[in-house]
Amino acid sequence: MIIIDYKDRRPIYEQVEERFQDLILKGGLKPQEQLPSVRNLAIELSINPNTIQRAYMELERKGFIYTVKGRGSFISDTEHLLDVKKNEIIEDLHLFLKEAKDLGIGKEQIISEIEEVYKEG
Repeated sequence: MIIIDYKDRRPIYEQVEERFQDLILKGGLKPQEQLPSVRNLAIELSINPNTIQRAYMELERKGFIYTVKGRGSFISDTEHLLDVKKNEIIEDLHLFLKEAKDLGIGKEQIISEIEEVYKEG
């Protein structure tokens, strides 16, 4: 479920947080599903429990998960988060397309690349 890249310069908690965000937004983890306990995930990944705790705290702060005292951490309803992420992607895409246009990349080439990506599935 979670793979740590020790060559990545980012802190491990950020990698854990990002992987959970991806799993949640792409439907790999469903709303109300319980996350592994901090201790169990730390053992599974062979990392310090404080690292997992920090990742969980960030996920909770950003609204991806919620904690029930004495029961654990659970996936939040992500409908709103998914909409926010889609809007971020659209904004980034708009900026990217403006830059491509400024560099002389034609509309036909952009459309061709988009079709190629969507063909790949």
